Amino acid sequence: MNPAHARIGSLEIVAALFAVAIVAARPRLRAADAGLLSPVETVFRVVEFGRERTFEGTAPLVIGRDRAAQLVLTDPEVSRRHARLETHDATVFVRDLGSSNGTFLNGRRLTGALELREGDTVDVGTTRLIVEKLRPWT
Repeated sequence: MNPAHARIGSLEIVAALFAVAIVAARPRLRAADAGLLSPVETVFRVVEFGRERTFEGTAPLVIGRDRAAQLVLTDPEVSRRHARLETHDATVFVRDLGSSNGTFLNGRRLTGALELREGDTVDVGTTRLIVEKLRPWT
């Protein structure tokens, strides 16, 4: 192989990795940065006590042990009103509601409302919610 071709190939790979890193590093919006309330179809894979189920609902919604919550969990580590999904301009945000054990987005404890994206994981108590779908309501 010609060394010049190898160098060009390496530069192309580095450029592609750089482009991916820029897209992946796109900052998440905070709820204060957003606009109007708009319903969003949400689908989660819920992993609770080693069992999986699918939850389909419409954000905004509340997650917790309270039967009035839209996404009801039985995990005793989850507060009655643990977290809330908020929507603004068809963007979904997750916010902890002052729960005892906190809410974690992709392993990081929430200190305010942060944008939720497909593929994200939300941990509440010992339960994991995996975001499978976020689509504006039509």
